[in-house]
Amino acid sequence: MSDSPQATLTGARRSGPGTVLRSAGRSRGALGLAAVAGAFTLAQVLLVPPWMGLGWDETVYVSQVSSHAPAAFFSAPRARGVPLLVAPVAAWSSSTALLRLYLAVLSGLGLFLALRAWRGVFRVRVLATAGALFATLWVTLFYGPQAMPNYWVAVGALAGTGYFLRAGAGGRDRTAVWGLALSAALMAWMRPMDAVWAALPLLVLLVGVRRWRRPAPLMALVGGLAAGAAEWVIEAYVSYGGLAQRLSDASRIQGGLGWHIAVADQLRGLAGRTLCRPCTGALPPAVVTLWWYTLPVLAVGAAVVAVRARRAAPTLVPLACAGSAAVPYLFLIGYAAPRFLLPAYALLAVPVAGLLVHLVGAPGRIRRPLTAALVTAALAAHLAVQFAVLEHTVRRTTASHREWARTAAALHRLGVRPPCLLTGHTYVPIAYYAGCSSAATGGHDANTTEAALHRSARSLPVAALVPPGGAPPGYARTWTPADAGELRVYLAPPPARPEREGRGRAGGQPGRGVSAPGSRRSSPAP
Repeated sequence: MSDSPQATLTGARRSGPGTVLRSAGRSRGALGLAAVAGAFTLAQVLLVPPWMGLGWDETVYVSQVSSHAPAAFFSAPRARGVPLLVAPVAAWSSSTALLRLYLAVLSGLGLFLALRAWRGVFRVRVLATAGALFATLWVTLFYGPQAMPNYWVAVGALAGTGYFLRAGAGGRDRTAVWGLALSAALMAWMRPMDAVWAALPLLVLLVGVRRWRRPAPLMALVGGLAAGAAEWVIEAYVSYGGLAQRLSDASRIQGGLGWHIAVADQLRGLAGRTLCRPCTGALPPAVVTLWWYTLPVLAVGAAVVAVRARRAAPTLVPLACAGSAAVPYLFLIGYAAPRFLLPAYALLAVPVAGLLVHLVGAPGRIRRPLTAALVTAALAAHLAVQFAVLEHTVRRTTASHREWARTAAALHRLGVRPPCLLTGHTYVPIAYYAGCSSAATGGHDANTTEAALHRSARSLPVAALVPPGGAPPGYARTWTPADAGELRVYLAPPPARPEREGRGRAGGQPGRGVSAPGSRRSSPAP
């Protein structure tokens, strides 16, 4: 399925006509990978509309650097990679469409660089096929242009594993060593714990297997992980009571890390459920989940072929990293989201692509065209299912985000305008859309108290959001009720309005007063 890494890297140093041919081949290979990445970017723009709006988690990340709304509460598991990633656009523009286009281009570039990291380990046709397999999953297309960390952990894991194999091939590829460090830093920058799980097999090989023990790759991997996670660790001591406390809080927020078999939950998410918590209901139709059952079978087949061909490492190493990256989300948390497994899908794509290329290229006048036809038909059916799920997911998500925008517009009409404060049902995204601060008195994101809410209401508009048919929280029962989109909103009494200077002292009627900037001038009608 591939040429030997050692042979490829050694051959690249030879001079003569062969060098020219190899250089031309590398150029054509780069163009092929660039075509896959470019098609991925174009597909995101066409299939995931830039005007889809921001999701709940996205508003948390973007608000950290945006001037559109105050920063939302940043819970313990989150890392600052995504806010820094989106800062070049979000820091000066509130346009969601512009942010989506920026991330679509950036994700295409990331895929190209990650595939390039494998040059000399697998042939270009394998890498291009791997890129196409990963890029056409609905979950990859859906999250590529989103301000979320999982795709970037996947890109970092894919690139880092390729650089690891190159660095271990001859020990003299300085580009591979630096690439390994940067890839590890990218993963840890986005999600430190995910980075550790994805890199665990590489650390085991570098420390426990003699033929892989080389100081440069080990220092690069450990140093990259440490550099990427440094901010998260420092922030733990500054804002979360220490590293142990932050890890404990992160575990609690995720439902308590422990033995939880979430395989069935992940299966339910394949139908387009972006978050399955709690994860109940029937499993999706077999046509939606068939590819997921097929994936481990293909992975085993790739391993068998690689071992028989005595080129085991380029296949077994990414398979091991994929399995390690998937462990916490299949067996250690009690809920699921399809994006959690993006790193595993990216790593599995390379050996699976190698197996498919091997099968299609098998000799035989009848066997070869028959295999090619079967593989093509299977991939076509797979793409049809992926695009159908993507269309359904995009349509439902867009409708949800538009409802948040309508609620925010209704709040503005009720006088809840910046500076303002929201709490209650789906308060985080609606607060972002409305340009308000967000606060909670309970739950995982608790960051205020009832007394603090009442104090805030003295100087700015405060509202509690309640779902249809729900009851207001105890502190808001005397507040003024109103409708805001599909939600019921309870408005705190408007801030006190000062009397006009001089009238009170002159014994005349009190002045009508002037509201503070952004505050409600009168109580809205129920």
